[in-house]
Amino acid sequence: MVSKSISVTDRIIVPLDVSTETEAVALIDSLPQVSFWKVGLELFVSTGPTLLPMLKERNKRIFLDLKLHDIPNTVAGACRAAARYGVDLLTIHATAGRSALKGAVEAVREGAATANVEPPKPIAITVLTSLNSRDLAFDLKIPLELPEYALQMALLAQESGMAGAVCSPKEVAQLRRVCGDDFLLVCPGVRPTWANLGDQRRATTPADALKAGADYLVIGRPITASEDPAAAFDRICEELT
Repeated sequence: MVSKSISVTDRIIVPLDVSTETEAVALIDSLPQVSFWKVGLELFVSTGPTLLPMLKERNKRIFLDLKLHDIPNTVAGACRAAARYGVDLLTIHATAGRSALKGAVEAVREGAATANVEPPKPIAITVLTSLNSRDLAFDLKIPLELPEYALQMALLAQESGMAGAVCSPKEVAQLRRVCGDDFLLVCPGVRPTWANLGDQRRATTPADALKAGADYLVIGRPITASEDPAAAFDRICEELT
């Protein structure tokens, strides 16, 4: 679990959910107070790893959110390559299975060692926050209640040596209680009371998510889609202090 001495500012991860390097740099420049950025699929597929060295040069932390999901050998190869960039967090779907998760843990160490950087913390995706209980039951045919399924995915990740998990703030209290304080919990689906929920189906407020046991909060559109992103970020930080 992240030390409580870490400032609120450092516990908020802002996603670079744009498709061009120009847009990404403009967003980074507009939010100099942000210390932790998320690079996801859209930007990484569009621009490749070009932004990662720039973020490192600015002493920013990086959440490389690629949500890897493939056969174990492919997941390990991707993790080995991603670790060389010196990112801080890297996501793998828990549903890739135990072999893939264990392979990912070893691969990030190997990749980081070849580049002489600290290995990223591999964290597992439990259940996407765009899904709800009905989706799980009727579309995915999973015969477990959503909170139980999220917990099982987190426990699989923990047993496989993963550093933590990504979960909805609705499940974070249970995961914290069962998985313990040393298991990193990252929560998307976090929305201030004054923000639109968008496509997040299991959202809660930043204050409630931290109180429930989240280590990091991923907060995107309430900040990045605001007319004044810096003011929106500061408002969220003020509400948490």
